[in-house]
Amino acid sequence: MKKGLLIAISTITLSVISCKKSESGNKNVLKAGDSTILADNGKVDSTITYNTDVNGKKSIKTDYVYKATDGTLVKVVFNYKEKTMSIRNNNKTFILNQVESKGNETTYEKMDMKATVKKDSLILDQGNNIIELVKTKI
Repeated sequence: MKKGLLIAISTITLSVISCKKSESGNKNVLKAGDSTILADNGKVDSTITYNTDVNGKKSIKTDYVYKATDGTLVKVVFNYKEKTMSIRNNNKTFILNQVESKGNETTYEKMDMKATVKKDSLILDQGNNIIELVKTKI
């Protein structure tokens, strides 16, 4: 019994010691230096939020939940590479294209729908309807 326990402890200890940490990591995670997105004016786009992991590496946060003044929740996903924004509510998804980015305000449009993102607020303008949304902590 003692020999079996000793062999098991030795095996576990050797396996833990011999494991090497890979420095290459996940190739799809953005490096901290590469993750800063600039607005059209060349300044840092302050409408973009970053996640920082325990190792201090930054990654871009792309999906948010916004809440309308009437309590309706809307899921918004930003695709910064394609410069689009998708808004999902009631099983309907609207995809808008980025038109302008000033650093503190970004505008997206498609047909008669216009969305303006500024800090934690999102203002949707569709014809005669203006909907104000605020980013939630969900």
